[in-house]
Amino acid sequence: MGKIGKKFIKETKYENLEEKSDQEKGEKMPELQLDYDKNLEMIELPEFNDDIIKESSFTKIVNQRKSVREYSDEKISLRELSYLLWNTQGIKDEGKKWSFRTVPSAGARHSFETYLLINNVKKLKNGLYRYLPFDNKLVFLNGDKNFAQDMEKACFGQKMITQSAVTFIWAAHPYRMTWRYQQRGYRYLFMDAGHVCQNLYLSAESIGCGTCAIGAYDDDKVNGLIGLDGEKLFVIYMGTVGKKKE
Repeated sequence: MGKIGKKFIKETKYENLEEKSDQEKGEKMPELQLDYDKNLEMIELPEFNDDIIKESSFTKIVNQRKSVREYSDEKISLRELSYLLWNTQGIKDEGKKWSFRTVPSAGARHSFETYLLINNVKKLKNGLYRYLPFDNKLVFLNGDKNFAQDMEKACFGQKMITQSAVTFIWAAHPYRMTWRYQQRGYRYLFMDAGHVCQNLYLSAESIGCGTCAIGAYDDDKVNGLIGLDGEKLFVIYMGTVGKKKE
C-alpha cells in the first residue's frame, strides 16, 4: 500500500497504455451529461448580471482569495448560485460530441457531474440537488432533514458542511475521460478538479463569499449518501461556500 502512489504514476505513463483507446476502437462515446428522472422537481436557474459583483479587480480577487471555514447566517441568492455554477461548469458552446465550458478540461471531456448540498440559499429548500449544465437547471434529489448532518459526519466532522450556504460536490465520471485517454485519463480527472475548484474560489470571492475546498472525506460514505457506485461515478472533490462574516 505504501507504494500505490508511485505505481499509479508508473502505470499511467504513455508507454504502459494500450495501443488503441476505446475512441480509436470505435466504441460508443459516453454521454456528456448523465440522464435523470424527468419526474423529479426541477428548478430553472435565473440569469445574472454584474450587479451581483462586489469586486471586479482580478488582481484583488486573486490576492484576497483564501480558504474560509466560517460563514455568516446571510443567505446567498439563487442568482448568485447560478453565477457560481456558471463559473465552475457553465457551457459556452456545444456540439453533439463536445462542450466548451468556463473551465479547461483535457480534450474538452468534462467528466464531472455537480451535486449541491443546499443549506442557506434563497428560494431553495434545503437538501441535495444536481446541476444540469446543458439545461441550466437544478434537479431536486433528497430533502432528508438529516442529510447535511450525515454528510458532515462523512467528512470527518468538518462543521463548515452544515454551516455553509451551499457545498459543491463534484463527482467524476471516469469513462468520459478514459474513453479517449485510457488509464492516463485518471490523472486528468484530478487536474480538472483543481481547475474547477479554483474557479469556485475566485468567483465566490467576487461576490463577497468565502470558499473552502474539501479533500478529506470517507469516500464510501459520501458516495453512498449521494447514491453513487464509487467506481463508474465517484466524488472527487468538494467545496463549501457562504457569505463572509463581517
